[in-house]
Amino acid sequence: QVQLVESGGGLVQPGGSLRLSCAASGSIGSIYVMAWYRQAPGKQRELVASITDGDGTNYADSVKGRFTISRDNAKKTGSLQMNSLKPEDTAVYYCTLRRSRIGPLYWGRGTQVTVSS
Repeated sequence: QVQLVESGGGLVQPGGSLRLSCAASGSIGSIYVMAWYRQAPGKQRELVASITDGDGTNYADSVKGRFTISRDNAKKTGSLQMNSLKPEDTAVYYCTLRRSRIGPLYWGRGTQVTVSS
């Protein structure tokens, strides 16, 4: 019903910036919550940031002040601006979307972010 495609990942030096994008398509009429998760090798998947239908945002403590989540309701896209990147931010980043409070959570296939000198 819903397809999500992430883009914008790549290799960045510590202190650099990246902007991840998430394009949604399919039978999508509204967005209840859009969120970004990440998973690094040997670590558990963690919630990075989320944005609600009222544009309220939540961030993991590890990225607060460095990352900014946003969405464009008209284009049905989302973004994660990542600044002051650290090697610890290296992971596969996933875009997720829920159309309603009780609806399913849709996942993208992920995009690799590598922070290294």
